[in-house]
Amino acid sequence: MLEPDPLPFPRLTRALLLLLAAATLAGCGVKYATVKTDKGEDLMLLGHDPVAYFTVGQPVRGYPEINATYNEVTYYFASEANRRLFLADPKKYEPQYGGFCADGAAYGVKLGSDPTEFAIYQGRLFLFGDVVGREFWKLRPAWDVEKGDLMWPEAGASGHISQSLYRLTFRVEWYKTGREIYAEWEAKNPGKKLTYDPGGVFQNLFLKYPGWRAREGYGQPALGIPGMDPCPPACPGQVSKGYGG
Repeated sequence: MLEPDPLPFPRLTRALLLLLAAATLAGCGVKYATVKTDKGEDLMLLGHDPVAYFTVGQPVRGYPEINATYNEVTYYFASEANRRLFLADPKKYEPQYGGFCADGAAYGVKLGSDPTEFAIYQGRLFLFGDVVGREFWKLRPAWDVEKGDLMWPEAGASGHISQSLYRLTFRVEWYKTGREIYAEWEAKNPGKKLTYDPGGVFQNLFLKYPGWRAREGYGQPALGIPGMDPCPPACPGQVSKGYGG
C-alpha cells in the first residue's frame, strides 16, 4: 500500500532532504523481501513454500531442512516434491517484484510483504504488503502488472530503502496517493471500509524489515518463521492464516 505524503515538509524541501538521505543510504536495504535467518540465509516468503501457492492455492509454511537457493535467496518447501518442481523451473514459481507489494511496485516503491496476501494472475505469483495493497491492486490488476513490469528493472537493482525514498520523492507520472486510490475502492465497494494499519512509512523503511507485520503480528495473526520462531504459530507444513483469516 502507498501512503500519502509521508513527510510533513514542503515538497521541494522534502525532495532535497530525501535526496540527501538516498545518497547517504545508496544501496541500503534489501533487493528482495527477505529476512536474515539465524543460519545466515536470506529467506523469502517468511519461509512459505512458493510452489504451494500454485498447487493448493494457499500459503503453506515450508520445512527449513527442505530448501533451495535461487538468485541468492533461500526458499523453504512443504515437501521434497515441491522443491523438485521449483528447481525444474524457478522462474515459474518465484514471487514477482522480489516479493514486495505488487501494488507499490507499479510506482517503483518497495514497501511491504505478506505471504498470506497474494494473487495468482496470468500464471504469476504476486504478493502484497497487506490486505489494503491487495484490495487496491484488484481494482486494476492488468494496469498494475503493466506498470510493475515497467518499473522493476529500475526498482530491482536497488535496496528497498534507497529505492522507495527515491520514488516517494520523484514520483512517476501516474502516481496516485493512498487517499485517491481508497476513494476509488470505496466507490466500487459501497458501504465497506478498509481499516488495516500499515504501520507507517518511517517504520516500514527504517525501523523494520520487509514482512515484519506478518511475522510479528501487527494488526493480524503472527506467522513467525519456521525454524526460528515457536511452533505454534510457526509450524512447518501448516497453512498460514493472515488478516481476517
